[in-house]
Amino acid sequence: MKKNKTTHFMAGILIVFFVGIFLVLTGRFLYIQATGEINNISLEEWAEQKRTASYKLNSERGKVFDNNGMPLAYDRSTYRMYAIVKESYSTNSKEPKHVVDPRRTADLLAPILDIESSEIVTKIENGIKNERFQVEFGKEGRELSQQERDEIAELNLPGINFEREAIRYYPNGMFASHIIGFARETEEEQEDGTVTRDIVGVTGIENEMDDLLSGEDGRISFQRDKYNKKLLNPHEVITQPKDGDDVHLTIDQKIQTLLEDTLSQVDEEYSPDRMTAIVMNPKTGEVIAMSNRPSYNPNNPADVENWYNDVISTPFEAGSTVKMFTWAAAIEEGVYNGDEGYKSGSYRPNEKITSIRDHNRGEGWGTISYNEGFERSSNVAAAKLAWEKIGTEKYLEYLKAFDLDEVTGIDLPGEVAGQILYNWPLEKITTSFGQGSTVTPIQQMKAATAIANEGKMLQPYVIKKIMNSNSGEVIEEKSPHVVGQPISKETSEQTLKLLESVVNGEKGTGKMYQIDDYTVGGKTGTAEIPNSEAGSTPYLEGRENYIFSFLGMAPIDAPELMMYVSVKQPKLKANEAGSSPVSFIFRNVMENSLHYLNINPDKGENKAVENTKIPKLIGTDAAVTEEALTEKGLNVTVVGKGNIVSSNMEEGAEVLPTDRIILVTDKPLMPNITGWSMRDVLQLADLLQLKTELIGRGYVVKQNVEEGTPVKKEDELGVELLPPNESLDSENNDEILNDLEEEDEDEDEPE
Repeated sequence: MKKNKTTHFMAGILIVFFVGIFLVLTGRFLYIQATGEINNISLEEWAEQKRTASYKLNSERGKVFDNNGMPLAYDRSTYRMYAIVKESYSTNSKEPKHVVDPRRTADLLAPILDIESSEIVTKIENGIKNERFQVEFGKEGRELSQQERDEIAELNLPGINFEREAIRYYPNGMFASHIIGFARETEEEQEDGTVTRDIVGVTGIENEMDDLLSGEDGRISFQRDKYNKKLLNPHEVITQPKDGDDVHLTIDQKIQTLLEDTLSQVDEEYSPDRMTAIVMNPKTGEVIAMSNRPSYNPNNPADVENWYNDVISTPFEAGSTVKMFTWAAAIEEGVYNGDEGYKSGSYRPNEKITSIRDHNRGEGWGTISYNEGFERSSNVAAAKLAWEKIGTEKYLEYLKAFDLDEVTGIDLPGEVAGQILYNWPLEKITTSFGQGSTVTPIQQMKAATAIANEGKMLQPYVIKKIMNSNSGEVIEEKSPHVVGQPISKETSEQTLKLLESVVNGEKGTGKMYQIDDYTVGGKTGTAEIPNSEAGSTPYLEGRENYIFSFLGMAPIDAPELMMYVSVKQPKLKANEAGSSPVSFIFRNVMENSLHYLNINPDKGENKAVENTKIPKLIGTDAAVTEEALTEKGLNVTVVGKGNIVSSNMEEGAEVLPTDRIILVTDKPLMPNITGWSMRDVLQLADLLQLKTELIGRGYVVKQNVEEGTPVKKEDELGVELLPPNESLDSENNDEILNDLEEEDEDEDEPE
């Protein structure tokens, strides 16, 4: 009985226990069924999340254009290759959708991607071993061109797929790089493990206008199966992306290209430490061209020597270009008599102030007029005007009226203002001839607009308008903005005559800046460079250790263009002046730009210069078109015989006489490219889709493909380039070019 009672008791306990568990589980199931939640997590939402795929729809970044609508920066389509290695992805599929044969796949991909086959095999096999769904191939598998993508797709390799990506592309390479800047791709890993990629502006306009250029990304979501395939009823939801707005600059591509090529030529010949140049319209404040050296190619911003836009970010002691503001202040104040004589050479206001000396070691030119003092760029004349005529406190007011103590407000990032040193009597004097106090080139250009524009000072700007990239609607458009009037119209006219005398007067320091068809006025500058070595002289010594500069405008009676150029520490020949590289840049850019803009010459026959517009080229007979263009004085190169199939110039484009027009026919033959610039060679290679090997910098002195040789896509073009006036004497370069010739011969042989 006892045993029976115990058994029943234990059985009862077990029954109660199991009944309790049953009730708890049943209650739990009933609760889950009623509420649809577990631990405050909605099962319906969880299931929805698990079977729903969501992807970002990338917006297209806005483009950057020049003032004529030529694209300077845009998104270019590339492809990222990846391999699906999960065998289960091919389930229920007639054809395999995963990599079946890693070794064969690697052997076929390796020559196209230009990597070792073993690297590809290792990546695929590691993915299979780690049970990954797919693998990627690093930088070698990214930024593939359409041609490379198509070449791989034709192999029909199972498991090899592509995803379209955009990269930021700058079609002109090293062109207005410090203005446009560059944007690069950034990657960010999300909570779900996916990686989002965005293009973000880093410098220049790309950075300044990043919010407008970026646009807004969209999204697409749909329900899927475990193989990521859409269900029959996927409940697809799409939020369309909004593309970024387009930015149109005041930069003119033709003038900017002319400036870039001229600076590159001077860079090769004189190897200066720094160069800056800017071209402006003094009537509007629009920046038409701006460049610095060193510069960089925004398509590959590696090993950049100089990130700073020196035109706006690097103040320095400008030297004698500042004298134009000193003379203008004296004229405006009513204390200037240009015919009044003064003793040149040296000047010491009192015993406590160090003597001021003229640039010819203080010898001077005897007693001369103040007009001649400006023509000769006399430091003594500037000092006497500031100290005796205007008065230093009143002179400071004029410096501030010209805004030489503050940033210009140009619409570019990173602007830095110079500093007016005005604490001691000597500083107040030296400021009058550009020593001690510092300014930037853009500050000087802004101040000079008052002289060129009847006393009205204009704010410089580079953004012309912002447009909706889809509708073409103008969102914002800039117009000339007068920010002050430091001098009167009469003073500006008198100052212009003084500037004209510097270039055209008998005693002028700027005779090298004369151009054939237009009267130029301007002011030269030879700025000393502070010596950073302790215990040494305050400024560097030696005839090359200066910043040589010129600020000029033309036609001088009513300036249409204004230009500033500075060259720091050029390597000069024994009998060469520091103004040689500066004047070479100024003359080339200024005269060609004035003609290109159809500005009437004020010298010679005074005939209007008509712009040359490119007619229809594609499909026309090359010989006939060449003759017609040559008769117009244009520089034409025909590549082959027959009908024209492509050109580096578009129909309707306006060209300069210095532009090279390349006409490619349906039967291309290699032209003689001796003397061509690197830019021209790259344009030719792009049109013919040639691989290029460039040796050196400057202008072509040797090519590996002989003139008249038939050329085809993917041929190798090797050229050697040298700076002007250098001879070809490199045996090593000859060997490289010979190797390229042998490669071409091998490729022409039948298999």
